[in-house]
Amino acid sequence: MDTAVGNVPEFSVSEISGAVRRTIEGAFGRVRVRGEITECKRYPSGHVYLSLKDENAKLEAVVWRASVARLSVQPENGVEVIATGRLTTYADRSKYQLVIERLEYAGEGALLARIEKLRLRLAAEGLFEEGRKRALPPLPRVIGVVTSEAGAVIQDIRTTVARRFPRHILLWPVPVQGTGAAERIAAAIAGFGALPPDGKVPRPDVIIVARGGGSLEDLMAFNEEVVVRAAALSPIPLISAVGHETDTTLIDFAADRRAPTPTAAAELAVPSRTDLLASLDAIGARLRGAASRTVRAAEAVLLRLERRLPDIPARVLDYRRRLDEGGEGLPAALRDFVRTKRDALARLAVPHPRAGIAARRHVGALLDGRAAAGIARRVVRARGARALQAFSAAPVLAGLRERGAKLHGLSRQLEALSYNAVLARGFAMVRDEGGEPVARAAEVAAGAPLSICFADGAVKVLAEGEPPKRVRRRGAEPQGSLR
Repeated sequence: MDTAVGNVPEFSVSEISGAVRRTIEGAFGRVRVRGEITECKRYPSGHVYLSLKDENAKLEAVVWRASVARLSVQPENGVEVIATGRLTTYADRSKYQLVIERLEYAGEGALLARIEKLRLRLAAEGLFEEGRKRALPPLPRVIGVVTSEAGAVIQDIRTTVARRFPRHILLWPVPVQGTGAAERIAAAIAGFGALPPDGKVPRPDVIIVARGGGSLEDLMAFNEEVVVRAAALSPIPLISAVGHETDTTLIDFAADRRAPTPTAAAELAVPSRTDLLASLDAIGARLRGAASRTVRAAEAVLLRLERRLPDIPARVLDYRRRLDEGGEGLPAALRDFVRTKRDALARLAVPHPRAGIAARRHVGALLDGRAAAGIARRVVRARGARALQAFSAAPVLAGLRERGAKLHGLSRQLEALSYNAVLARGFAMVRDEGGEPVARAAEVAAGAPLSICFADGAVKVLAEGEPPKRVRRRGAEPQGSLR
């Protein structure tokens, strides 16, 4: 038997596998491995199998179900991470693998690359479009806050709201970093939106999602897809206030407004009561000034119109003066008017019918004489003419009789229209001293000489005494009785 071969120890497969395992686990009890995740698979059992690779090698790894829930970074292909765990072997396949207990992103570059990739994908879906963003309510009744109840953020928000314009604040406490923080934040946003408007718990009019400053890893919960989608789908206007002014997370793109700090978010949510009062005072001052200017302009217009209006009291006094002057001259004007009418009647005086009848009779006599002379001449000429055998004056006499009857009818009409016919019926006509007819008793003065004409003659009388009261008229001279 070969001595060299006899000196080599003999091991079973199990012994070799156990020795390798003890050696690997002893030399690499707890390690941190940096690499890019590939071949990541999640099995129904809850375990996650993956590989870590770099430019030259690949290391298989596993995350047991109990450790998956504790991971702050969920494994996904293409992400460069730092995996913390222990190396062990898998004897059935003669393989070694890394049992991962903790995952971290491999520096900010890896985190930023992952965030940018997610941002581009969500932007392509339209979740960051400006048209989706809504205006914040000018004065909300209830403000919902999603943040940690133990941090200083909620105190800053409460202090700012109380200072600017006290409003009711409804806090939904959530963890803001670590395992499960993203899911809790998304659930809080969706829970506020699911509250009924008239329920026992008041529904917020605006939501503030806030967190204090921290590293990029600390703010990763607000870069998760579940949080960004919850913010974009929120039915309530949402303000993001994550980190400091220089920090930017994906929820800022999906929110309706971004605030650089939680305090600034509270200032965006409610207006300043002092500023509102000052604005109201300024508006009131402008309104009062506008009203004053309007009144002054109206007064100026009224003054201009007033200058154009006539002086009503002066007009009234002038009309009164003219009325008084007219009243003083009215009696004289009435006497002049009566005198003028008398003169006109005198010029239109109708001659006595007797004179007309006598004139007509004279004319008729002249016509009769002329007719007889003409007849005589005709008779002489007829007698002198032998051709004239006989002459008859009957037509001429008939014409004369017809004209005489017509003249008699006209004279009867004149007699009927004459005032003498009225006197013959028992009436009398009164004439004044000048022979003018007197038509009214008011025209007769006491002691005035009058002439009363009857059908058979005239009688001279004098007027004396007071006229009867029933015939006295305003402005008439007193009338006496006749004797």
